[in-house]
Amino acid sequence: MTYRWMELPAEAVDTAARELLGWRLTANGVTVRLTEVEAYSGLGTDPASHAHRGVTNRNAVMFGPAGRLYVYQIYGMYFCANIVCGEEGRAAAVLIRAGEVVAGLETARARRPAARRDADLAAGPGKLMQVLDLNRAANDTSLIDGEGPAVLAPPAAAVGAIEAGPRVGVTSAHDVPWRFWLTGDPTVSAYRRHTPKPRART
Repeated sequence: MTYRWMELPAEAVDTAARELLGWRLTANGVTVRLTEVEAYSGLGTDPASHAHRGVTNRNAVMFGPAGRLYVYQIYGMYFCANIVCGEEGRAAAVLIRAGEVVAGLETARARRPAARRDADLAAGPGKLMQVLDLNRAANDTSLIDGEGPAVLAPPAAAVGAIEAGPRVGVTSAHDVPWRFWLTGDPTVSAYRRHTPKPRART
């Protein structure tokens, strides 16, 4: 099975990101409705992308077929997940930034006991992965055919208004307005503009 966002060219990854809002991601007894995403383009076009300098062992899945997961670790402890988009051989991916837990709420609470509100359970890429109990083992698995630990399904209803703004946590091209979120949704993560650290004087 294929969907429209899977068939868009790599240069239309921002459109694919918009179309993925409202989709439902299910893994390990929890379902999350995607409320915030970020688009990343491919080789030579987006300096914030892991694929900017070419294929590596780490980013190879970004160049693979659409509909697969690209999972990586940040700060040595948190995992982030991206949905691969675009045609095979040209890197494009959409980072899953936040979501609303719509099934498996008690399980999600047990996995994120520090969350003060249900709206905070998956309000960030690392938190979302904790709620879904996904890690690097999910890298390069399909979200479409059921072979992997996570399955992506279309929205149950129309998603409503979408807003766009600068990306989060990247040192290059952070002002590119390729972060998209559902207007007014309480599960969207807090925006923090990137502030470069001053260089030490020598």
